[in-house]
Amino acid sequence: MCYIWAKETRSLLTDEGVFLFCLVVPLGYPLLYSWIYNNEVVEDVPVAVVDQSHSHESRTFIRDLDATEGVKTAYWCNSINEAKDLIGKQAVHGIIYFPQDYAKSLNRGEQAKVSVYCDMSLMLNYKAIYQSAQAVATALNTNIQKAQSTTDFTNRDDEVTTKPLDFDEVPMFNATGGYGNAILPGVLMLIIQQTLLLGIGLSAGTARENNRFQDLVPISKHYNGIFRIVFGKAMCYFMVYCIMAAYITLCVPRFFHFTALSHGIDLVMLLVPYILSIIFFGMCFSCMVRYRENVMLLVIFTSVPLLFMSGISWPLSNMPGVWQAVAYIFPSTFGIRGFLSISSMGGDVHDIEPELIGLWIQVVVYLVATCLVYRYQINKTHEHAKERLGRIREQIALEKEKK
Repeated sequence: MCYIWAKETRSLLTDEGVFLFCLVVPLGYPLLYSWIYNNEVVEDVPVAVVDQSHSHESRTFIRDLDATEGVKTAYWCNSINEAKDLIGKQAVHGIIYFPQDYAKSLNRGEQAKVSVYCDMSLMLNYKAIYQSAQAVATALNTNIQKAQSTTDFTNRDDEVTTKPLDFDEVPMFNATGGYGNAILPGVLMLIIQQTLLLGIGLSAGTARENNRFQDLVPISKHYNGIFRIVFGKAMCYFMVYCIMAAYITLCVPRFFHFTALSHGIDLVMLLVPYILSIIFFGMCFSCMVRYRENVMLLVIFTSVPLLFMSGISWPLSNMPGVWQAVAYIFPSTFGIRGFLSISSMGGDVHDIEPELIGLWIQVVVYLVATCLVYRYQINKTHEHAKERLGRIREQIALEKEKK
């Protein structure tokens, strides 16, 4: 087992692909992704205005919108097509459109419409434009309500008219209201899973390419047992990813000042089964990797669906039961939910008990499945070795007959 452990570690350090995905990417990619969302709120996002109304009411809306922190009126356009060209050139990231009947509808007491078009290439820009326009519209609605009221005599009467049910909005667990604190915990845990699966898959592809019979297990006396193979390989990846996981979950959030309320013991209780479940899951499904390139096709495209299925960016209540069942196959589902609870919400081990149970069940199930897979691979290796030995004996026998 220690021989396989050392050989797997040597392969991890000497194989460029495995080294890249198991060491370089986990160190650099979290920093890059966190840097993108480090600015929780953007300011003065340029927008184009298409004012077909040319009225005092539309100019009031534009003036108030330009006074917000999130939006800056950069261009005035005569048509939507002209504004679209500016978006295509990345000169602006949104369009504010006023129809011709905007002022007429307001003065008649009818519902008026203002169209807001946003460039979705960066969610931070979209959020700034949409929320700024919504805030201005809400303020204008309040002023219209005050002007139409005939029973208000004091400022208190105006407050009751415009806000009959008063409330205080207190953001919980995401005080900045930014995408970094909301999305980053899930992304960090997903990075651990995806890079580890890529490393294990590349290693399996290399093992097959270096084997004469394209087998996963080489012909060697050291590889003549299930548990020595499984635990030898697992010890290598567990050793490396204990360090990688600690760096990703402890250091990266503090580098960029994201919410990090987790305690050491709670994090260890979550990460140990999480890493083990990923390792055995990857070793079990590495039998599907025939060539090194296959693992890229099997792993990369699943990143976005897995993030959605975890429930961090899409509510579970709106997710079909079939996809919820599919999500339970992957360790990232329980890992993301558990890490979000203890890191962003300040929970402890008792709060993530369902996630821990799910992860330990996955550890047991995938360990048994991995042992069965490697038992099958060992048998295939022995069969190929016997066939090869049989052919060698036949060749020797033919040569003796010729002599």
